[in-house]
Amino acid sequence: MVRRILLGPGPNLLKLSNMKDSLPDTCKQPGRIFVVDDDPISLRNLRRILEKAGHKVFTYSNPLRALTRLEQEACDLLITDLKMPYINGLDLFSRAQRVHPSLEGIIITGYASLEGAVEATKEGAFHYLAKPFNPDQLRDLVGQALEQKSLREPLFRKPINQNEHPADPIMIGKSPGIARVKEMVAQIAPAECSVLITGESGTGKELVARSIHAQSSRAAGPFMAFNCGAFSEDLIANELFGHEKEAFTGARSRRAGLIETADGGTLFLDEIGDMPLSMQVKLLRVIQEREILRVGSSHPISINVRFLAATAKDLKGGVREGAFRQDLYFRLNVVEIHVPRLAKRQKDIPLLAYHILRKFLHQTQKRIEGISAEALECLKTYPYPGNVRELENILERAVAVCNGTTIRIKDLPPDLVNLDLYTYERADGSLLSLEELERDYIRHILKLTGGVRVRTAEILNVDRASLWRKMKKFNLE
Repeated sequence: MVRRILLGPGPNLLKLSNMKDSLPDTCKQPGRIFVVDDDPISLRNLRRILEKAGHKVFTYSNPLRALTRLEQEACDLLITDLKMPYINGLDLFSRAQRVHPSLEGIIITGYASLEGAVEATKEGAFHYLAKPFNPDQLRDLVGQALEQKSLREPLFRKPINQNEHPADPIMIGKSPGIARVKEMVAQIAPAECSVLITGESGTGKELVARSIHAQSSRAAGPFMAFNCGAFSEDLIANELFGHEKEAFTGARSRRAGLIETADGGTLFLDEIGDMPLSMQVKLLRVIQEREILRVGSSHPISINVRFLAATAKDLKGGVREGAFRQDLYFRLNVVEIHVPRLAKRQKDIPLLAYHILRKFLHQTQKRIEGISAEALECLKTYPYPGNVRELENILERAVAVCNGTTIRIKDLPPDLVNLDLYTYERADGSLLSLEELERDYIRHILKLTGGVRVRTAEILNVDRASLWRKMKKFNLE
């Protein structure tokens, strides 16, 4: 089933909260749009508006002819009248989506009442546009539909195997923060210098390290990762340096350590700030001398390894406090790359959400075709103390509990949906009035529904006329 969005009458309609800025460049390109309407005047007007906006437009007055061409031509968006001879707009969509699974659609109707579409809208099923409409209204909705298609399209490609790391790891996002990270990676990857990657837990520091490795001359060599905070000092030495046979009780055979195994490639040391001081001394010697000693051996082994390290801690503070060696800090921090927290990358959340969703769909074999505008808005406004890792957890849960083709707000964790922290006080400490509370709550529900008045009125349990009067009173249009 193709995911579409309901658009009710009036100028304040479904908006995806400035999603344009968070999308790949391809979504801003002109779309291939099929327009079907048995009214020649309406058809001509639609074509003029859309072509002026730069889109490639194909118009048809006969829906059966349009369907024939849809089976032969690529299409990004289908705009169709609801009432037509031979086949209605809903049936046309249903048949067209079998050929183009990621197709987005807008249904145009001359009937002022859209109450018959309420059940469909509860599933986030259709875009509706009521006549008469103005050109800006149409252009905005078309832009939103094409953006939504750009986000959803990867769901219909070959699934990602989450257990495999691609040869060229992908850093998802177009925000200024992640753009700077990508630029830095491209600049320093060909060099042989050590790199310190900083950022909060869950921001994707290992992905940055893998990207550096993949874009370096060592890409054909091994990439080994080790978490310095997960082991005791003896285990760290054993894991990094390896051991000789009978070096300690239970050492029944010789074993190469991660540094030796990474020869010709890259070693990524995660949570380097948690490494014990005594191990820091040994690591410093390895970096300086480019050789290691296995546990229980007196014969040095030359190594050719690039060292990348990551930390969520303030290593400069650790140096001042004596918890981290200054000489090792300078050896590792030849270049520093800081990965911003997810809350600072709000524009990237839709892209990340769909990328993560695609991975989970491969695991579950469920048929989920998108995320509703309300759920996406909720995801975008959450502060993410756990960063990208927490977003992955949220979407894994959503996929597990979703029983339809669209992830909706009810599929998100209750604490996330209800986290909209609200203050009942003004800046001067005085309490808000009942009228101000009513205004803010209506604004909040409008935000959650993407500005769709039909849904907002349902949630508020008022009729649409009453909602319109309230919006006018509080200047919420």
